[in-house]
Parts: sequence; structure tokens; C-alpha cells
Amino acid sequence: MNASLLSDRLWPQTGLARNAVLAVLGSLLVAAAAQVNVPMLPVPMTLQTLAVLMVGAAYGARLGAATLALYALEGAIGLPVFAEFRSGVMLASFGYVLGFIAAAYVVGYLAERGWDRSVPKMFAAMLLGAAVVYVPGLLWLSAWIGADKAIQFGLLPFLVGDVVKAAVAALGFPAIWALLGRR
Repeated sequence: MNASLLSDRLWPQTGLARNAVLAVLGSLLVAAAAQVNVPMLPVPMTLQTLAVLMVGAAYGARLGAATLALYALEGAIGLPVFAEFRSGVMLASFGYVLGFIAAAYVVGYLAERGWDRSVPKMFAAMLLGAAVVYVPGLLWLSAWIGADKAIQFGLLPFLVGDVVKAAVAALGFPAIWALLGRR
């Protein structure tokens, strides 16, 4: 356990049961955020990425990545947890889902080192996490629609939203830590 993580501060017990509950709750949060949808083709814009990166920051690298692996598994086996209540691996957006695992790890790793307590560092961590999501996401999407269209439809329309989401987390996490510090 890393006492510098938000999840550890809010639920200081340790153990497999705690981590399993947190992983399920985190996967449900991501599933709910996936349904907050701004229709776009071929990949809808949702609050999913924000939830993914927040889970990573709150849970740390290992539990964050495990939570997103659980989420990917839930969707892969047919649970309707992806955007627009979809599931399965044969979706143009599944590469982004795989990217969520690595992104949660990266943001969690940085949070373990205190980046979630500083507005500029948290902003940078969130932007880096968003960039990590795009690597497998764009590679996967390119197989479906080609590289040029993947950039056009799977990256460019989402950049402004990623900056806004990063700003929300960059302001939110340090504020939560400041409030917790007052107890």
C-alpha cells in the first residue's frame, strides 16, 4: 500500500477484498462515464477517459491498471460497459480500451510520486495519460479505417476535450488533497 494515494487515504485497510471492491467500483465508474456521450463517428467522445485517468490517479499504477484490465475484460466477454452500451473486441474503439490500462498505470505511477497534489504536475500527468490512450487506440482504429482517417476521426476531434478533462483533474485532485489535509 502507498499512503500517498487518494484511495489509501480514504480507505486505509489493505488486502485482496479491498482491492477487489475498489476494482469493481472503478470499472463501474468508467462504465458509467462511457455512457456520457457526445455523438461522433467513428468513436464517440465520452467522459470515459477522464474516469480512466482519475481511477489511475486515485488507485496508483498497479491497482489502476488492474481495474482497467477488469473493465476491458468485462466488455470483451459481452457486458455492455463500453460507450453506447456496447461490448466486444471487434469494435473500432477497442484499441482505446486497451490503452486505458497503460494510461491508468502511467497516471497512477505519477500519482504515487505526488503529482496528483500539484495543479501543473497533475495537468501534465493527465495529458500524458491521454496521449498513452491514443497509441493503441489509433493503431487499432487504423486497421479499421486507415491511418489518415484514424488521425482525422480518432485524434483531432478529441484534443480540446482532453485538455479540458486534464484541467478538471488538475484542479480537482489537488483540491481534494487540500481538503483531506485539513482533517
